Amino acid sequence: MAANPEVPVALTIAGSDSSAGAGIQADLKTFGALGVYGLTAITCIVAETPGHVSEIEPVSAEMVCAQIDVLLKNFPVAAIKTGLLFSGEIVSAIAQMLRAQAGKPAVPLVIDPVMVATSGDLLLRDDAMLAYERELFPLAALVTPNLDEASRLFGKPIGDLQTMRTAGAQLAEKYQVPLLLKGGHLSGQDAIDLLFVDGNVVEFSAPFSRGISTHGTGCTYSAAITAGLASGLSLEESVRRAKKFVTATIAQHRSWKRESGASLHALNHSPADPW
Repeated sequence: MAANPEVPVALTIAGSDSSAGAGIQADLKTFGALGVYGLTAITCIVAETPGHVSEIEPVSAEMVCAQIDVLLKNFPVAAIKTGLLFSGEIVSAIAQMLRAQAGKPAVPLVIDPVMVATSGDLLLRDDAMLAYERELFPLAALVTPNLDEASRLFGKPIGDLQTMRTAGAQLAEKYQVPLLLKGGHLSGQDAIDLLFVDGNVVEFSAPFSRGISTHGTGCTYSAAITAGLASGLSLEESVRRAKKFVTATIAQHRSWKRESGASLHALNHSPADPW
């Protein structure tokens, strides 16, 4: 019998979402859907449902590093993504561990700087942002802020496409890394994202799905990009495929009824083609 082809491996370093729509759970579903074997290093446990975060309990920085260390030593990790990192201590510890990989084959790092939940709940401690900027961003193959996150980094609100272009260009120049600015929170008929890389801007657009209240789109998007990089796709190809994938997960979402009768939505991480 012929040997099975080697499956690409990706690592997600993020929080655990009890409702399984975002975080580690969304990342693993996305990796699996895109033919990648997913590894996990959990940074915190989040008790939440779509629209409400009840409680967050962090894992120690030492335990986060122990998870990463054993995985990097034993698996051929081809790409890494970070999601919710919670504290400056955890951000710094991860950056230090990844810098220690110097001299080994470079593994692309996708950073989703998760700061605020879709519900509006604050997920990141104040000390973490400086650690991101000084220690983790310089290691990135791509940083993927949404408009709220980019506004915090930019220092001004971002409310239209022209401001997106200005802010994205300035942030990419400031951090000297490729940046994908996600415009899903803008008004309009299309969800437009802008990729800033090597002084160029590439636009990705898809019809906006309204009336769907879910969470985990940012996690799913960055995980899909990571899966593409792990599979050998270029950065632009990875983003383009990921955009189609996340659009499909929204359009083909799951739906239930709460006890109150209100709708409960979740992304469908196994959407039918096309994506």
